Amino acid sequence: MNPKEVIARRVAKELKNNQLVNLGIGLPTLTTNYIEEGVNLTFQSENGMVGMGKVANEDEIIPYITNAGGQYVTINDNGAFFDTSVSFGIIRGGHVDVTVLGALEVDQHGNLANWIVPGKIVPGMGGAMDLVIGAKKVIVAMLHTAKGKSKILKNCTLPLTAKGVVDMIITEFAVMNVTEEGLILTEISEDITIEELKEMTDADLIISDNLVYTKAQLV
Repeated sequence: MNPKEVIARRVAKELKNNQLVNLGIGLPTLTTNYIEEGVNLTFQSENGMVGMGKVANEDEIIPYITNAGGQYVTINDNGAFFDTSVSFGIIRGGHVDVTVLGALEVDQHGNLANWIVPGKIVPGMGGAMDLVIGAKKVIVAMLHTAKGKSKILKNCTLPLTAKGVVDMIITEFAVMNVTEEGLILTEISEDITIEELKEMTDADLIISDNLVYTKAQLV
């Protein structure tokens, strides 16, 4: 199974009925495809939309309806559009229950780096800095490594998006909770061992007494 699909499926299990959820660009947007039946969620996009639906198929595209990453998306019957000031009023006012976003790096202290690599040109920092401070829960959804190197570190090396904001990390191999004691491994795929996971993780891992071994890569 595609690792990104594995991650998106697992993220969907964290979302609860009647929550207002913001999904970052890229991998997190796949989460809308795997929401469990009967779970009523409202998705927000920081470019000015609530009631956002799934990524649009070719025959569903409406040119002026896009998410914050420029992807064409659908809008639910109860959806609404508004300007950026209202959108960020929702975010900064603490009304977003969960934000799910990717990362270049995250560390065992809950620090997040996801907006720039020094020396590379980027269009801007986007809404991530506001979202991770304003949301009640922050989930980082990302591949465990990049080019063979761990993205989960003892301490971030890239410029930070925010300090101490991450609550949970979900990768294709594991689920980890960020706590005051450190990074607690709560779920691991049956496809790898704890020792193999430790080898691909730069951060120190605390193994939960109630560690769950999940079949078929967290699905």
